[in-house]
Amino acid sequence: MSELLDTTRTITYWPAVGEIAALYGEWNAALATGDPHKVADRYTPDAVLLPTLSNEVRTDRAGIVDYFARFQELRPLGVVLKSYVRVLRSTEAIDSGICRFTLKRNGGTEHVDARYTFVYEKIDGRWMIVTHHSSELPEKA
Repeated sequence: MSELLDTTRTITYWPAVGEIAALYGEWNAALATGDPHKVADRYTPDAVLLPTLSNEVRTDRAGIVDYFARFQELRPLGVVLKSYVRVLRSTEAIDSGICRFTLKRNGGTEHVDARYTFVYEKIDGRWMIVTHHSSELPEKA
């Protein structure tokens, strides 16, 4: 008797923790271009951004572009200090942690430690940011 191939099952790919953690590096690379549109391209059109250096919540592409245009004037470079990734489903994941931004401000270099959370959704094969929260740490390390 020959074996039959069961075509009724779908194999679902679940991303590795490292794949999700690497998304911060891709976001940071977009930030380093100095082009706020490249950063905004990583967000869904209706994403929510609670930014590090602004009190204004951004809830659309125009607001996200506006924030990053201002933020990029500081030539930010982010480095992850701690990352905690949770894969919720094959198309949803969260990366929360602590990062350090190096900024050029007032003729000098400044370091800002911040906590962050990125909520990702995989849409048409691409990981997109649906929610991003970042805030400066209230206590200096």
